[in-house]
Amino acid sequence: MKPKVYLETSIISYLTALPSNDLRAMANQNSTLEWWQTQREKFELLISEFVIAEASMGNPSAAQRRLAVVTNLAELEANESVRNLGKALILHHALPVKAEIDAYHIAIAAVHGVEFLLTWNCTHIANAATRPKIEATCRRLGFEPPIICTPLELMEE
Repeated sequence: MKPKVYLETSIISYLTALPSNDLRAMANQNSTLEWWQTQREKFELLISEFVIAEASMGNPSAAQRRLAVVTNLAELEANESVRNLGKALILHHALPVKAEIDAYHIAIAAVHGVEFLLTWNCTHIANAATRPKIEATCRRLGFEPPIICTPLELMEE
């Protein structure tokens, strides 16, 4: 069986965005495209209703491009355990209240036993200061947290 990867919305956004002039965004776009072209076949790719909701927002043509990418990906169920863990991540200050949707991305991956959570959200998710709190909260509630990483960190030769 292939390892499971939960694709957080920022991955889909960078994958489908028009080329950027911002150097950091351009680098993230290129890394995401490289990962998509060379690595995705090695993994079982998963999304959730949270990804679909976020991908649907904003510019209609951009939303259409994002949704086209996720159409055939397996969708994890947001059940009561996901909601409880998401709330606990906020309650235990692993993430701020304003990052509630990010808490649910983490929760759905943890509850469903997904090995990796792929993201470019380095403010709230792929952040060295928040990861220990995220991991401790997940484990406190009986779930193994996913390995949170960027496409650059999930590359094999």
